[in-house]
Amino acid sequence: MNILRILTAAAISASLLGCTTIFNGGPNVGVSRLGDGSTSIPAGTDPSDQVVGQREHPKIVATYGGSYADRSSEIMIARLAGKLLVAAGEGNSKLTVTILDSEEVNAFALPGGYIYVTRGILALANDEAELAAVLAHEIAHLTLRHARERSNRERTSKIVDRVVGGFLGSNPETDQSAARSKLSLAAFSQAQELAADKEGVKIAGQAGYDPHAAARFLGLMGQFAAFKSKETTGDDFLSSHPSTPDRIELAVKAARGFGAPGIGANERARYLRAIDGIAFGPNPNNGTIAGQHFLHPNLGFIFSTPKRYALSNGNSSVVAVAKDGTAARFDSVFVPVEVSLVDYISSGWVAGLDETSIKKTRVNNIDMATAAARTKDWAFEVAVLRFDDQVYRFIFAAKSAGARLSSDFKSTLKSFRKIRTADLKQIRKYEISVLAARPGQTSKDFVAQMKGVSQSAALFNVLNGLLPGDQLVAGQGYKIVVPK
Repeated sequence: MNILRILTAAAISASLLGCTTIFNGGPNVGVSRLGDGSTSIPAGTDPSDQVVGQREHPKIVATYGGSYADRSSEIMIARLAGKLLVAAGEGNSKLTVTILDSEEVNAFALPGGYIYVTRGILALANDEAELAAVLAHEIAHLTLRHARERSNRERTSKIVDRVVGGFLGSNPETDQSAARSKLSLAAFSQAQELAADKEGVKIAGQAGYDPHAAARFLGLMGQFAAFKSKETTGDDFLSSHPSTPDRIELAVKAARGFGAPGIGANERARYLRAIDGIAFGPNPNNGTIAGQHFLHPNLGFIFSTPKRYALSNGNSSVVAVAKDGTAARFDSVFVPVEVSLVDYISSGWVAGLDETSIKKTRVNNIDMATAAARTKDWAFEVAVLRFDDQVYRFIFAAKSAGARLSSDFKSTLKSFRKIRTADLKQIRKYEISVLAARPGQTSKDFVAQMKGVSQSAALFNVLNGLLPGDQLVAGQGYKIVVPK
């Protein structure tokens, strides 16, 4: 959870570092760490698009937990993007590509020549051709002007968001998750996605990369989606860029226009060298889950949920869901210091609020206000608390009110406290390590090295595009996840 303090756009921009341009000669491709948005744009782009990109860029970087700095990956991306721009007929243009410090498998474009890829998508791809397919797809959105045509409709994919969305008001000043959902960065229409697929395959193929990599990566996305279906997932590339049979069929058809499989460069070994050592999984500094605990080292707090809840850490909230359908959400909101917690909780953002239930309390030396609410289908227990000048919310929802909902709510509130040094020992960091297969080695030999990783065998297969029983190729590199 990247819990953000609400800042003005000017304040955010002032805190950002400049864009690092590392591609010299030909197209000017900047790989941004915390870029200031100072980039030129593809030829023919409306100047208003540049304004949109410059305005939204720092917000995107902040929303996704900042940018991710890895020199070898940055150099590779700049080189790929430069070749793709030339192939797209935009050789005199400039482009800013930002690696976001997020485990999500995501890539998207903003008007004004801004493209974003997460380190999660770098971990999933297996060669330069697959990453080129992703970048070419996003460049196609820009050259086809899809980013400008995109609707601003809000969308949420989690059942908890749907429930809580009917419970919270839509004031963007008091609901950060609503502000994030308005971005809807990858919400292109199906027709736009298919058009970008076709154009992206063309761009990648003309740049000399394997044009069949797009279909291959779409298949890998499907494999990854099946793996992630066992967990609670959020808004990401898989939901906004679904690997449907139609998309794969179209990608294959477009690739055949260049020739049969086997043509074009893949550069698997060079790609794996570039991503060897990148971080894997959530950035613990932006919050991490350890069993039933959620810890946020940067913001200095910890809380726990009852064992019957499964925790999930998203960009703007932490969600917990029990098997009986009871759900909980934890997020951050902006409340002026002069506004009391009681006044905030009764200010109109809670639907069905029972005003007689509002109570002011103090737990672990932390000021809180609690209340109950009821809508047609749901019963709610809600709390707001002020910790280190920031206000946070707990929202529990169940089909009906009762002792269990109340008990779960109260025990979670009581667990919220300042983090201690001993708590930090629960945090685990992981990274991608690339190892070459020796003659006779099997996937089991690699999986055995993935200590402390859940579903390690399935994860090894999906990260390397393998199916159970596939034989490893001696001398070829394979990705494993290891403690950092």
